[in-house]
Amino acid sequence: MRVVAVTGTRDTGHLRPDAYAELFRSYLGPFATRDARFYVGGAKGIDSMSLIWLAGNTPAAITVVVPGRVDQQPDEARQAIARTRDRIEEVVELRAPELKTPAYHARNRWMVDRAGMTIGFPHHSEESSGTWQTLNYTRDQGKPRLIVPV
Repeated sequence: MRVVAVTGTRDTGHLRPDAYAELFRSYLGPFATRDARFYVGGAKGIDSMSLIWLAGNTPAAITVVVPGRVDQQPDEARQAIARTRDRIEEVVELRAPELKTPAYHARNRWMVDRAGMTIGFPHHSEESSGTWQTLNYTRDQGKPRLIVPV
């Protein structure tokens, strides 16, 4: 089974939704077969958008991973999870005591540790973002990463 972690910016207002759909079709689609699993974070932005796209356009298994609990996620993310619940195979709540940067980094590492590759959609070239932290962690683990700037 091919296992892919997806990471990306929460700042997605600079492109139209159809542009993201085309990016997902081009860069997630080739990996999204019946024998694939995607780990998607439960945040707004790329996480929610890719979740909805994967659920509506692919046969791949989907696992949503949140640093705390689903009910602590932003409205956009909770709505995306609810909307696609019939396609989500598993929701992993890591139950971090505080939803601060270390909890999000732990969530990202959890996904990468279980994936064979990571596909990232960073908005800025700043390597201090969570997206870049995840992509760099993937690299440090010796795993492939596909970087799709948005």
